[in-house]
Parts: sequence; C-alpha cells; structure tokens
Amino acid sequence: MLYIMRHGRTDWNDERKLQGRTDIPLNETGRQMARAAALRYADIDLDLIYCSPLIRALETARIFSSGRDIPVITDDRLKEMAFGIYEGTARSFDIPDCPVNVLFKDPENYKVPVEGGESFDELFNRTGSFLDEIRPLVSEGKNILIVGHGAMNLSIICQVRNIPLKDFWSTGIENCKMERLI
Repeated sequence: MLYIMRHGRTDWNDERKLQGRTDIPLNETGRQMARAAALRYADIDLDLIYCSPLIRALETARIFSSGRDIPVITDDRLKEMAFGIYEGTARSFDIPDCPVNVLFKDPENYKVPVEGGESFDELFNRTGSFLDEIRPLVSEGKNILIVGHGAMNLSIICQVRNIPLKDFWSTGIENCKMERLI
C-alpha cells in the first residue's frame, strides 16, 4: 500500500508564510504532532519511508519512525513546490494582485511561474517520475509512506486519483495525517 503524510507544523505555518523550498524546521507543535502520529498509526506496518530532504519533512519522518525498523530515504523529487521570490511572504492573500495567488486561487491559469518558482508541469513531472519508480514496489506488496509537503503531496494525490488541476487544492492535506492512496 502507498500512504502519504504532510510534515508537522512550523513557525512559518503558524505565521501563514509561504515556505516552498525554504528549509524551515518543525516547531515544538510540529514535533508533538509527529510523535502523536507515530502513536496513532503504530499499527500500520511500513516497509519504507520516502521523504523530502527539507528538514521539516525529514524531521517528521525521523520522529514518526523512531523505535521502528523502517528505513527513511530522502528523494529530491519530493521537495515542496518552489514559490520563488514569494517564499517567506506572509498572508499573500491579503496582498492585492499578488501574482503567486493565481497558483492557489486558479491553478489552471498558473501557466508561467513567478520568478524563481516552479510550474505545475514541472512539479507533476518530478513527482510523476518518483511515482513511476515506486509503483512496482507497491505492486510487490511493499507498504510505503511518503512524508512531504502540501503542494508536493497534492501533486501525488492528484496523479494517483486522477484529480484535475482545477481541483488541485480541493483535497487538502492536514499536518501529520496519514492518508492511504493505493
């Protein structure tokens, strides 16, 4: 089976800042969330955990797997979507005509990414490549958890469940909630 989980909370989550590829650690609430998830999902047998190399995801995966004999493997393709020059921006929705808001409000029309950002095509290509590599493991009966980020996780969910881009943000994914995909 294939499972997915978003990292625990960070200070930037609490401040409603766009994180993207900026490497922000978990805060104490995020660490507590990861510990609680480890207890909540202790009965789920996992063979492998793949995660983003960004510290908030890696720390979540390590806390979650503590005391269990599960390899944690980082993969650059699982990094969060790049939000370019808008990373670190607080409450972008409160900024009139902020270009990065098209990404969130109208994903189908986010054709050209903001400066230094990433397009949906780029995001889906890299996460699709990752999915192509792990699907055979799932078919062989391996239980795999992906620990990642909001947009990156949603790109995987959309591909697995054939959700159209216009509905990209509709499924949402809570911090430290494990969701079964396959």
